[in-house]
Amino acid sequence: MTEGFSAAEQAALLRSLLLEQRVLSLAVVADERPVIGLLPFALSTDGRALIVHASRLARHTAGLADGAPFDALVHETVTGDVGPLQVGRVTLRGIVRTFANHDTAHAGDRAVYLAKYPTAEPIMALGDFAFFRLEITGGRLVSQFGGAINLTARTLPSLLARSMPS
Repeated sequence: MTEGFSAAEQAALLRSLLLEQRVLSLAVVADERPVIGLLPFALSTDGRALIVHASRLARHTAGLADGAPFDALVHETVTGDVGPLQVGRVTLRGIVRTFANHDTAHAGDRAVYLAKYPTAEPIMALGDFAFFRLEITGGRLVSQFGGAINLTARTLPSLLARSMPS
């Protein structure tokens, strides 16, 4: 990556991370202990949340109670020629919201997830899987070593919109 990312380049990086990357590292607290998991995700249509579908049998899912805090990390694919501190990444934090697989109020969240992962539809029928909406309250985008910007619930959707083609 080059020195001094412009606002447009930072917006493009954020959009790329949240739309093109397929998994996130999710940190939660379960049974009073920190737990981390790797989950597929999709960005909600309003750009204010991450949508995940997780098995209730997984240890990290115990930390996905309604109203619980979360932290998530999404990063660029790491290749051999990129220095570890140059990897573009975004950390996001917020509040977990649960919803039922057939909740009509969250049909858009399910649809955006299935558009990204069409082969996940059969898994939705399994009783131990559930959807979670990770509502973003803030975060930090790192475009390079020393190149970072803070994100808020207000600025995230506008930054994502800035990078959209006209």
